[in-house]
Amino acid sequence: ANRLDVTYPFGGDNMQRRDFLKKASIGAAAGAATTLAAPAIAAELPSIKWRLTSSFPKSLDTIYGGADVLANRLREMTGGKFDIRVFPGGEIVPGLQALDAVQQGTVEVCHTCSYYYVGKDKTFGFGTSVPFGMNARQQNAWIYYGGGQKLLDEFYANYNVVSFAGGNTGTQMGGWWRKEVKTLADLKGVKMRIAGLGGAVFSELGVVPQQIAGGDIYPALEKGTIDAAEWVGPFDDEKLGFYKVAKNYYYPGFWESGPTIHFFVNKKEWDKLPKEYQAAFQAAAYEANVTMMAEYDHKNPIALSKLLQNGVKLQSFSDEILGAAYKASQQVYADESAKNPAFKKIYTEWEKYRKTQNAWFSVAEMRMDRFLQSHK
Repeated sequence: ANRLDVTYPFGGDNMQRRDFLKKASIGAAAGAATTLAAPAIAAELPSIKWRLTSSFPKSLDTIYGGADVLANRLREMTGGKFDIRVFPGGEIVPGLQALDAVQQGTVEVCHTCSYYYVGKDKTFGFGTSVPFGMNARQQNAWIYYGGGQKLLDEFYANYNVVSFAGGNTGTQMGGWWRKEVKTLADLKGVKMRIAGLGGAVFSELGVVPQQIAGGDIYPALEKGTIDAAEWVGPFDDEKLGFYKVAKNYYYPGFWESGPTIHFFVNKKEWDKLPKEYQAAFQAAAYEANVTMMAEYDHKNPIALSKLLQNGVKLQSFSDEILGAAYKASQQVYADESAKNPAFKKIYTEWEKYRKTQNAWFSVAEMRMDRFLQSHK
């Protein structure tokens, strides 16, 4: 009674039906042979063991977890034959020396932020984020489709590495401040932990920037070695406990509109990989990039609610401060472009792309966001 009536593409002749079933059986057998061949092909590939050093402590499971996503997926896709062991910042090298470790061949790969290395060359800022730059979606568009990957890899080739986007946090918060900062005068002499070119911009406004790895920020803020500190956003910031020693929580982190976290691979080691493993690595990196952003979007509003319940004062930077910072950022870009050909090359193309993206986002995206946010 539950049988489906099938209309064959031929008539009802039994011989034709038998011929059809025979051909189908042969096709199924061929498919099975193809399926069985896959493990045999995989068996011919080498077993490879790499080490990955992260710039992040294991306790920050979302940003650190991007490296775990990569490693776990690679093992799954290769039957465990491409095995990457992940080490937290500080176990092999300090968090801010992850790129150096890859460049020198101490490890094969790292998970870090490009802008941690602006001390080598300010051009490193573009790989992660620069002040008043693009948001996470725009940054991905630039890297994957707008020529950004090519420009970045041309630059990174000078450091013996190749790069893969491996995460994003979305627009970050403006950090934790012991005292309120309402005017430009309030910024003078403030010692602030801040990464990338944001430090150069704040320096123009009188702030004294400090580069400190994530796991070392809390002790410095607690002891008063620094007066303010920025990290990522509510989920990570709550875990690090900044609200216990500084109650003023500012936004937005204008220096990190959509910061990309990267996997950097030693160029020689990358070139040694079979093409199948290279393809698997790229696919796993894509997954790490997409899922990190989604996870932060899920966790941040929950964490912000908890922070507010703990007496945190949510504060917006004033228009005076944002305006001055924007003006200072344009001067930093002009000054660096005048003396650094590598910076100028990327900045010129990046700026064109940023303007195009902002023009598009100012249409449907902005109108929808503003409407929904006004109807709480």
